[in-house]
Amino acid sequence: MPHLIELPHVGESVTEAVIQKWLKKPGDRIEKYDAIVEVVTDKVTMEVPAPTSGTLTRITAAEGQTVQMGSVIAEMEPDAPAQLVAVHDSQAARASGRAHEQAAPLPPAADRIGQMVMGANVGPTGGVFQDTSLPARSESAAGFRQAGAVQGQDAGLALYSPVVLRLAAQIGIDLSELEGTGLGGRVTKKDVLVAAQSVGGKSRGTSAPGTRGRGSGDAETTASPSSEAIEDRIIDPSPVRRMIAAHMVRSVTEIPHAWSAVEVDVTGMVESRAANREKLRAATGVELTYLAFTLHAVAHSLRANPLLNSSWEGGRVRLKGRVNVGIAVAGAEGLVVPVVHDADRETVAGLAKRLAPVIARARDGKLNLDDVQGGTFTLNNTGALGSVIGGAIINHPQAAILTTEAIMKRPVVVAGPKHDAIAVHSVMNICLSFDHRVIDGAEAAAFMQDVKKRLEAIHADTPLG
Repeated sequence: MPHLIELPHVGESVTEAVIQKWLKKPGDRIEKYDAIVEVVTDKVTMEVPAPTSGTLTRITAAEGQTVQMGSVIAEMEPDAPAQLVAVHDSQAARASGRAHEQAAPLPPAADRIGQMVMGANVGPTGGVFQDTSLPARSESAAGFRQAGAVQGQDAGLALYSPVVLRLAAQIGIDLSELEGTGLGGRVTKKDVLVAAQSVGGKSRGTSAPGTRGRGSGDAETTASPSSEAIEDRIIDPSPVRRMIAAHMVRSVTEIPHAWSAVEVDVTGMVESRAANREKLRAATGVELTYLAFTLHAVAHSLRANPLLNSSWEGGRVRLKGRVNVGIAVAGAEGLVVPVVHDADRETVAGLAKRLAPVIARARDGKLNLDDVQGGTFTLNNTGALGSVIGGAIINHPQAAILTTEAIMKRPVVVAGPKHDAIAVHSVMNICLSFDHRVIDGAEAAAFMQDVKKRLEAIHADTPLG
């Protein structure tokens, strides 16, 4: 009996994933825990392991397709138990013959409109279907194209995704000359881009019928730079970008956002980092960042203000027992949020040591499941991008997100024993977006003041270890 392979659940806020690349194909022998497919979520790129040993018999989710967590993506035939393999009597042989006949592929039903082409880009780039009257698809790239060619040019075009067809038309690539690297030999967007690079100037594309593109030698029909500059361009978002977009829409649709900001004098924190930066680097090889200081203050403030460390679930509020702070990081393909678990149990130096490797993995696209699971609150350091004030979107289903903004030199009023004075201090804004179903202004303000007090208490001699 076939064994169904399901897309595993990887976290409470991750509901879907995109099939990025199949690492095995039907007919391949696989061992238990072998990686069979690479999938992309809005949090992490991961490999799905085989649940048991056997033979992969069928793939039901094509590369590029968006599927829900828990959905069946493939089927496999598990290895038979040893005692069954040893049976060789005539009755078993006859039973095997009948099973083989039953397993033979059946012709498509007469009332079927069409069947999905497994090799096509399905999902984010649009579905591609093939008329059931076309010949069966060959597993080789040449056979795959030949099947469409039998029915003429229109049928051949149906074997390519809309993205591939549009891109090939724009840059003047003959798809029939390409050897596809996708599943079943399909031509992918990457194949077209690689081909465009190999033909040099031709990659700029061809003009409309009856004209020539730049470099053709026809001065009268050569497109001017100004006409090229004003043309619109359509960019196909990556699977990660699409899932981030869906996640953000869900957050602002389901969560009533409220927002608050507080100004913090971080002169002492700046002095502490300057005094301890080289010491920590020499002792551990780790860079001491402002993020380690702010994460320490935020984590301990969450412990003191548990309502901020919660989520709204079906009309009730779940107060989280652990303080697991997600850190928003700009990765190669979009924003990712690795999690620092039990951040309230660490010192500033301890957080600096834990932050360095996880942020490096996030930027390199090498996060694992443990890195992104279990977050209860999110900290976003938009100040690193030069921002001075902003309202972030809450990381659903959490109840709040805090942004730390750029540290700026500003004149401030300093209270003196007799007269106030004006001095230049380092000042930073902290901004909180919160779920107004869970948190009111009073609770938000109490949390912000707690973070402010902890940050302003830091000075050059504050112990970090």
